[in-house]
Amino acid sequence: MISLNSIIFNGMDATPIDVQVQLSAGLAKPEFNIIGLADRAVKESAERIRNVLSALNMSLPPKRLTVNLSPADVEKSGSHFDLPILCGILCAIGVLPENELSKYIITGEVGLNGAILKTDGVLPASVWATQHNMGIICPGDQGTEARWAGHTNILAPFHVLELINHFKGTQILPLPDMATTINDNVTNIDMAEVHGQAAAKRALEIAAAGGHAMLMVGPPGSGKTMLASRLPTILPEMTPDEILETSVIYSIAGQLNGRSLVTHRPFRSVHHTSSAVSLAGGGADARPGEISLAHNGVLFLDELPEFNRATLEILRQPMEAGKIMIARARRTAVYPARFQLIAAMNPCPCGHLGNAALSCSRAPRCAEAYQNKISGPLLDRIDLHVDVDPVNPWDMNKSDSGPVETSAQIRARVVAARERQIARQGKPNAYLDGAELDNHAKLSDELTNFLNSAAEKMGMSARGYNRIRRIARTIADLRGCPDIEMPDIAEALSYRPINRGKYGVK
Repeated sequence: MISLNSIIFNGMDATPIDVQVQLSAGLAKPEFNIIGLADRAVKESAERIRNVLSALNMSLPPKRLTVNLSPADVEKSGSHFDLPILCGILCAIGVLPENELSKYIITGEVGLNGAILKTDGVLPASVWATQHNMGIICPGDQGTEARWAGHTNILAPFHVLELINHFKGTQILPLPDMATTINDNVTNIDMAEVHGQAAAKRALEIAAAGGHAMLMVGPPGSGKTMLASRLPTILPEMTPDEILETSVIYSIAGQLNGRSLVTHRPFRSVHHTSSAVSLAGGGADARPGEISLAHNGVLFLDELPEFNRATLEILRQPMEAGKIMIARARRTAVYPARFQLIAAMNPCPCGHLGNAALSCSRAPRCAEAYQNKISGPLLDRIDLHVDVDPVNPWDMNKSDSGPVETSAQIRARVVAARERQIARQGKPNAYLDGAELDNHAKLSDELTNFLNSAAEKMGMSARGYNRIRRIARTIADLRGCPDIEMPDIAEALSYRPINRGKYGVK
């Protein structure tokens, strides 16, 4: 019996798979069976492998060929089992040496002509192989992806013949290059392009500094989407751990560029027609959804009330826990989901509530039903609620409006505030809870009495109360002050009003 190694992923957790190949006598013609709870994509590899062997002028011997994927009680899915199964067969017929291939994790899809094609999860497979002192055999187009894990024992053939020749000694597969390219999620947008909106910019700076969730409410054309799209330009750079963790998620989802890692914070703008599965993740193979693809970055939901209410409710648990569990009939996957939610909405269906010249005849009655599409518990989890006023078109052309801050200038303050938080508590203020919040966001007796009084008058929940403390801590960090002061509390309260301002959102 031949035994080689492959791997599957259940969320972020890896499970090694023993690919066992057994040739047994007793038949006049070849028989090929794949067992071990394999899905249709895995079982179809039998036909792909038959054609590959034919392209290599080989054939299966007239014996019973059984491929067992162990452990047998774990569901196997994906075309990446093609290459390990093929390698096992080639070992069984004496073409490849089992003792050498058994030192590698093998992953890759094969084409009918023997080409080794891209597959998902090469980066996390390489990370796992590195941790367990094993090599990895992967598609040639993804050799660089495997190198990002710091691995050096990598074979990345483009064709099965290259792999055969390598082990026969007639061809040496080179170590893939460690590419220096970065992902192309780079734009030329800048916060200086946003005219006016000083209050919204200030709130966005606070959100960036502390990792807080934010909701912008305003009429169409007031700049809500423009502001949100520029948030990544003022966020701190990703740390090496964040880069690797985010890139692993993208690799599992099949969205990682093989020549680069995700080196810029993700910005996932989700359309309001998106389903619950696309947002949370799932499907037959429990893939990560948008909230996991936004991990360590920004999840932007425009036209928030237009989303299905049940879809929005999915956000509540991961916003608190920073992860999401996807439960399916045969597997349960857990993905990280530490995203920064930025949402935008109009105050009513027509968007012009409060403007007598433009509002519809149903205003203001239509606004209540429109705003009630968003549940109170979800709104309670959003730290900053900001009214975005419209900007007059003629004001945008004024040349005497004074200097406008660039993203680089704002980002310098954000980075300084974030560094204070990391040095003090090891995490952004938005993630403080329990004893951590008590230790790092202490209030004097005077501030405690003031906040208690405000919370009572505003009907604030315990969650909202703690969010005010977190926001105040971030405002103090932006000022470079070690202690929270009265102006910090007052400004934090202004972002959590009773009815969210003049637009009448309840």
